[in-house]
Amino acid sequence: MKEHTAVKKENIRGSQRSRVEYGVLETWVRERMQELIQGLLEEEVEELLGRQKYERKKSVDAVRGYRNGNGKTRHLTLSCGTVDLRRPRVRGLEERFVSKILPLFVRRTREVADLLPELYLHGLAEGDFDLALRGLLGEKAPLSGSTVARLKEKWQAEYNLWKTRSLKGLQVTYVWMDGLYVKAGLEKEKAAVLAVVASLSDGSKEILHLGSGYRESKESWAEVLRDLKKRGIERFPLVVADGTLGLWAALPEIYPETKQQRCWNHKEVNVLDQVPRAKQAEAKLLLTDIPYAATQAQAEKAKATFETWCKEKGFAKAAEILNRDWERMVTFYSFPKEHWVHIRTSNVVESPFAALRLRTDAAKRFKKVENATAVIWKMLLIAEKRFRKLNAPELLKEVYAGVEFVDGVAVVKKKEAVA
Repeated sequence: MKEHTAVKKENIRGSQRSRVEYGVLETWVRERMQELIQGLLEEEVEELLGRQKYERKKSVDAVRGYRNGNGKTRHLTLSCGTVDLRRPRVRGLEERFVSKILPLFVRRTREVADLLPELYLHGLAEGDFDLALRGLLGEKAPLSGSTVARLKEKWQAEYNLWKTRSLKGLQVTYVWMDGLYVKAGLEKEKAAVLAVVASLSDGSKEILHLGSGYRESKESWAEVLRDLKKRGIERFPLVVADGTLGLWAALPEIYPETKQQRCWNHKEVNVLDQVPRAKQAEAKLLLTDIPYAATQAQAEKAKATFETWCKEKGFAKAAEILNRDWERMVTFYSFPKEHWVHIRTSNVVESPFAALRLRTDAAKRFKKVENATAVIWKMLLIAEKRFRKLNAPELLKEVYAGVEFVDGVAVVKKKEAVA
């Protein structure tokens, strides 16, 4: 009889599943998810105690402890919505029972917790959170504009710890540096947030530094470099940046052995600014041949071709800007050819900054740049998760060890003949 009843109930459930319609699909999914998680909580206690609900201990060696009902109903916000759960209570244990499925004080899953800063950092204002997120996650979702305010306080504390962490032991190969200007409401002078992104010897990329500086001056960059050295970065073979004079002036004083590469994207923009718009397409074709030449000698030849073109067309200023700081434009030829795509430009740090500018340009709520730094740091950490590894990471150990490369190929020094 019991078997027949169970089968009948199962048939009813099956027919109910088949009758789920589009209009109630969200509600149905949330209810099933709630049942599933509640069941998992019960199974967790059964596994802990070694017995099912209402089952007595079978031996004196069984785990001490007993069930003591359930706690108050709690809301847990998932990506698919908010569900109501009751955590089973256990008494009589030597240590307090803490659920691994639903830890104490947790009100949202990690995915939802990660979603909140991403939404804010991508442009959703504090006042819009309550309306927007409750529509997605349910009316019981523990969310509000004040949630973001608390998040920003938490980010500031996390950022303060992050910026003083030790960097000792990191084998840094390439470093990209750039500054982002923040439009803060009460700042009389433009202030920049200075960022340092590094590639490590395993090919991964990591943000090493983020802090405010005054107009990317020599003093500001020197402070950044001294901070890196103080926290354990003894050396790195190459730095890639745009034409900021402050960095190039400070670098030799703190890391004199580091080679320097200027960004080709910035150089091309500066050169093309000196060419009439009608001729820029032609000029760009000639310019692109230079950094993509197979050898430094071929790059020099392509540069000469561009200079001749400029002379014929009367664009002397464009040729002059191309020649300016030329030694720093071709440093990448002294490193593995497989890495040229990464080190010819400062795109590694420029790309995430491009997205940040969309946010910070609108964020004039920040009265001082220091108040914006923690938010920008959090945005960069989100971007860091999507950083892709460098090509041919096995060559990075050679770069770090100081192996010499000419036109992208390692130079094998012949051993001196034994007399």
